[in-house]
Amino acid sequence: MAAPAVEGTAVTALRAVMFRVRQAAERSGRTPDLVRVVAVSKTKPVSLIRQVYDSGYRCFGENYAQELIEKAPQLPQDIDWHFIGHLQSNKVKSLLTGVPNLAMVEGVDNAKVANHLDRAVSSLGRNPLKVLVQVNTSGEASKSGIDPSGCVELAKHVKLQCPNLEFSGLMTIGMPDYSSTPENFKTLSNCRIEVCKALGIAEEQCELSMGMSGDFELAIEMGSTNVRVGSTIFGPREYAKKQPN
Repeated sequence: MAAPAVEGTAVTALRAVMFRVRQAAERSGRTPDLVRVVAVSKTKPVSLIRQVYDSGYRCFGENYAQELIEKAPQLPQDIDWHFIGHLQSNKVKSLLTGVPNLAMVEGVDNAKVANHLDRAVSSLGRNPLKVLVQVNTSGEASKSGIDPSGCVELAKHVKLQCPNLEFSGLMTIGMPDYSSTPENFKTLSNCRIEVCKALGIAEEQCELSMGMSGDFELAIEMGSTNVRVGSTIFGPREYAKKQPN
């Protein structure tokens, strides 16, 4: 059945996703309001993002720094932008300068990029930036992220050595095709236990960003607090050419 033209298919699809999120949270005895949905709009035009924004939604994500730098100024400043995935150190300053309403970086996978982010936030005089440490839970060399054995040290570095960053939790992308297995989610959950113990913080203070279009319900049932849903909301990706990170 076609979606109403006045609202657009993306808005209808987002509402369907939110309904599924509520159901998954309730199945696992969790409060639906504690699960954030990041509408991932990579390769999609500003006009489509604006359509979803006009429906009242404010949390969007992008995977390419340059694409986010180009899109953000064309959209309202009250959007909470999430940068998702590996961020190159040489893109940090332009990203923070070009996107003053960047709400979170998902995720930091090495101390070097954490240090670059920390210095850039300081030099711009902006509020502390929330960051998630990216963990490679699949063991695939093609995926960015720190090995689970190193997540505690990197989390400590962000928390204790980067005063302009706010350590907010952990994230994972999963397998090469962006799907995840229950083992990937379990690994990230185990990392959270270790990190919280090492940092002396409650698990509620450490987010788990896991789950995408194909598996966000399973991720929520396994404890995710932040799911990144793109193609289910906006439709298949439109890759004209390879984008630089």
